[in-house]
Amino acid sequence: MAGARIERLVTSGTFSLDGGTWDVDNNVWIVGNDAEVIVIDPAHDATAIRAAVGDRRTLAVLLTHGHDDHIRAARETAALLGAPIHLHPSDRMLWDAVYSDAGPDADIADGDAFEVAGVTLTALHTPGHSPGSVSFVSPALAAVFTGDTLFQGGPGATGRSYSDFPTIIASIRDRLLTLPAETRVHTGHGDDTTIAAEAPELAAWIARGH
Repeated sequence: MAGARIERLVTSGTFSLDGGTWDVDNNVWIVGNDAEVIVIDPAHDATAIRAAVGDRRTLAVLLTHGHDDHIRAARETAALLGAPIHLHPSDRMLWDAVYSDAGPDADIADGDAFEVAGVTLTALHTPGHSPGSVSFVSPALAAVFTGDTLFQGGPGATGRSYSDFPTIIASIRDRLLTLPAETRVHTGHGDDTTIAAEAPELAAWIARGH
C-alpha cells in the first residue's frame, strides 16, 4: 500500500463577512493513502470533494478556522464522507453564523494529534486571522497546513471582525517560522510556499502592518 501523500483540490465560491461578499478559490487538502484520508477545509463543493476522496475511508474533517468559505460545505461533505467535523472552539461564533442549530462534532485543542496513513497531523493554535485559527503540522510529510494564517508573501488578512494583526504576527513568528526551513506551507488559498521562503520577510511584514 502506498504511503501517505498530499492531494489538493481547488473549489470556487464566495466568502462573506462584515457585510461584504467576495468570490474566492479555496484549497481543499486531502491527506492519506489509498485506504484512508483526512480532509482539511472542505470548501464550497461537497460533491467534488466526495469524488476526490472516492471509496477511501475518511477519518476526520479538520477545519483551520470558521470563516464561511471554509465551513459552508463542511456539514454536507462530512455527511457524504461519514466523518466527524473538528473546529477550534474559539471560532464557534463564526460556525454559529452559518449553522445555528448544532455545533461541530468535536473541538480542536492545541497539540491534538490526528493519525492517518501512518503519519500524524498535530494541531497548532495560530490565532490572528480568527481567534480559533489552527495550523496542522506533519513532520513526516515536511508539511504544514496553515489555512489563512500564512500565505506565500505574508500573513492572512486581519482587517475584519475577530481578527488581530499583532496576534497573527506572534502566531507566525512563534509557531510557524520555528518549523524546519524545508517545511512546505500548504495554504487555504493560492500557491504553496516554504518556511525558508517566508521567514526572512517577517520584519517587512511587521513594518508594513495590516
